[in-house]
Formats: sequence, C-alpha cells, structure tokens
Amino acid sequence: MKNFHVSRRVFVKRCATVAAMTGLPLWFVERRLVAAAEPAKKKPSPNDRPGVALIGCGGQGTGDAKNAANWGDIVAVCDVDSKHAEATAAKLTVEGKPAPKIYSDFRRVLERADIHALVNGTPDHWHTLVNLGASRAKKDVYAEKPLTLTIDEGRRLVREVKQSGIVLQTGTQQRSSPRFRLACELVRNERIGKLREASVWLPAGLRDGPFAASAVPAELNWDFWLGQAPKVDYVKQRCHQTFRFWYDYSGGTMTDWGAHHNDIALWGIGAERSGPVSVEAKPGVEMIPGGFSAFSEYAVDYTYANGVTHSCHSTAANAWNGAVIDPKGQQHGVKFEGADGWIWVTRGKIEASDPEFLTTPLPSNATRLYESNDHMGNFFDSIRSRKPPICEAEIGHRSASVCHLGVISLRLGRKLQWDPQAERFVGDDEANRWLTRELRKPWSYDSV
Repeated sequence: MKNFHVSRRVFVKRCATVAAMTGLPLWFVERRLVAAAEPAKKKPSPNDRPGVALIGCGGQGTGDAKNAANWGDIVAVCDVDSKHAEATAAKLTVEGKPAPKIYSDFRRVLERADIHALVNGTPDHWHTLVNLGASRAKKDVYAEKPLTLTIDEGRRLVREVKQSGIVLQTGTQQRSSPRFRLACELVRNERIGKLREASVWLPAGLRDGPFAASAVPAELNWDFWLGQAPKVDYVKQRCHQTFRFWYDYSGGTMTDWGAHHNDIALWGIGAERSGPVSVEAKPGVEMIPGGFSAFSEYAVDYTYANGVTHSCHSTAANAWNGAVIDPKGQQHGVKFEGADGWIWVTRGKIEASDPEFLTTPLPSNATRLYESNDHMGNFFDSIRSRKPPICEAEIGHRSASVCHLGVISLRLGRKLQWDPQAERFVGDDEANRWLTRELRKPWSYDSV
C-alpha cells in the first residue's frame, strides 16, 4: 500500500505539472496519463521498421520525413528540384545506414518493393496523383493537406483508398492535439449548450505582383513541377513555398490554413463526414493582375442542415508571413458559440466564457472522440494494426471540400446551395463545373 500511495502522489504531481505547462484542465490531463499508463503495446523490433520514401522535399515534406524516421527507415527521396532532393537526402541520412536514394520521378519510387509507405509533401496540385499512385501500388501514405486540389479529386481518392485497403493519413495534425480534441469533445457534449455557430479565423494570404518571368533554374524540371496545371512561363514566385498563393496550384490560405481550422470546426459540429448545405463567400480585396491569383482576404459563411452556421474570415493582410495576430488583435483559431457560452481554441491556447466549462470533468458516459496524441505515430500504428487513422481519406476529403466550396463561391461571386450527400451543387450546372479541373496532357488520373 505504501508503494501505491507514493506512486499516486507522484502521478498527481505529474498531472498538475503537465496541466500547468499546457493550460489543459487537470481532469483531462489525468485521463490522458491514465490511458498512457495502460499496458503498452509490444515495442516494435529494429527489424519492424517499414521502408519509407519522401516525395516532395520542401520544408514541410522534409519535416514530416524526419518525424517519420522515428518509426521507419527513409530509403528514398524524390523531387523535381535536384538541389532540394540532394539537400534532403543529406539531412535524412543516418550514420551506419545507406543514404536515401534520390529520384526525380515519383513513379519510379512506387516500383520499389522495399518501400512500404510514402510521405507526400508535394505542392497541392500534385497531392492527388501521387496519392492515387500510392493506392494503386498498395503503399500506405501520409498525405499532406489539403488532401486534394478539387472536390472531384477527393471523391476519386476516397473510392480508390477504400478499394485498395491502404492506410492514408491526412496531415491535418491538429486532430492529434489534445487541446483541439478537448474543445470538440466539450462542444459535442453540449458543454456550451446547443451549438449555434463555429467561427474560424485564418491568416490572410499574400497580395503582390505583377511578376516577371525568368530563366528556369538548371536544377528544376519546370514542366514536371507544373504537372497537370496549365503550361506557363517560369516565375520564381510561382514555385516552392509561395505556390499556395496561385489558384492554378492551390486555394490560398483558405485551403492551406483552412484545411486545419475548418477541419476542427467540422469535428466540433459533427459534420466531419458530411458538410454544409449552403456557402456564400466574398473577397476582401481584388488581386493584382499578373500577381498571386488566390484570394488573400475573404469572408465565407456556411450553413448546415441542423441550423448551425460556420463563418470563416481572413485576418490582416500578410498575416501568413509568420504572424499569428493582426493589428486589430484577432488571433487565428476556432470559436464555438452555444446557447450557454463559448469555447475558443487555437494552437497553444484554449479558453471559455465560463472557466468551469473547461475545469468540470465530462461524465463517464460522455461522447468520446478518436484519441491520438501523435499524428505521425498514429499513422504508423495504423500501418501495423490496419485500423483507420484519425484523419483517414474520407475525413481529409471533407475537410478539404469545405475549403474548396469557399473558394468556388469566392470565384463565382454568389451564394451556392450544396448537397453534402451527393456532393453536388443543387440545380447549378455552372457551379458544378468547378468541382473538377482539366488536367494538362499527358497527365490524367490513369497515368499513375
């Protein structure tokens, strides 16, 4: 008994320390640590490390691959920019093991039998073709967000993943944050009363230009980088990190940061496998001709079948460039408002209109959400168990879809009615044409 009491005191002290450091309520920390203290799964042996390849060697992809190296061996990297590929291969080389082999065509990576999983860190317009190729090659994939470039791509990918049986984890890692899970569990259990509205604030994008074309760098295969997107002259600002501000390749911060925070809004609303029934969006500024083409500032309003509303607004211009708070003091994140109060959550913070909303434990029979405390770890757990990860293809597709709906309404300039079951606009042929984009030849959905 003495040992029990000592260990209980240590446990309580540890919980209090974690609660103080994270700002999470003590009862929630205790629940997490009790679960973590349960008999551990059999630790994988050194031989139980899947062969992993990274496709897309930018900053996000390289960071994801470094994380994946905790569970698997990085045996290959692939990029159409040879400097990126070489630098990343050097960073991922482990002493005593062969350096990752470098490729410039992801299809050659898919041919290797010793590669079991992929990290897809390509630009948005390449996500779907790489993911489809992985599915057809029976390779599990950690797929960066937004999962797709269009809603039609998402529908195709969900079908293929289901048919192939691969594990696909969408890289919306806020799903594996205890802070966001706590907020959504409280909302789903009506801690703030009946939910009325979810409000999302995202960093504004860049609004610059016009830009001049220049010579393609010797290390870059520009035509391959463009892939399915329209053929255009090389412009430095189109490529690598700032690709996300061009409509040809992305949807601006609406699909970039929106894939994170709108995903949490859907989770709290309980619509993560469905979606809204209407969307109306308005741009905050006009974009500069010859410059970035994805709207940098916007206001989007969604309505759901149960009457809940969901707004999505950009913060101040250029907030994407490392800032999290605009001159008016609006931090980006998610706010849930109910009949009895509100809960606000973002990375590093959770607050409520009544502190007891957070500090009072949920009852034992409360609705519990999928628990993951390590997004990449959850992916590799799913590889071994073959159970769905926390952000499987359907969930990643729906999170991307709600962002795409906002982008389509922005570009059409009017309110749209949406059928989330059929995944079509209601009685609107013009809007439905925006569900897909023409792929530039020779690329097609059958070319991978």
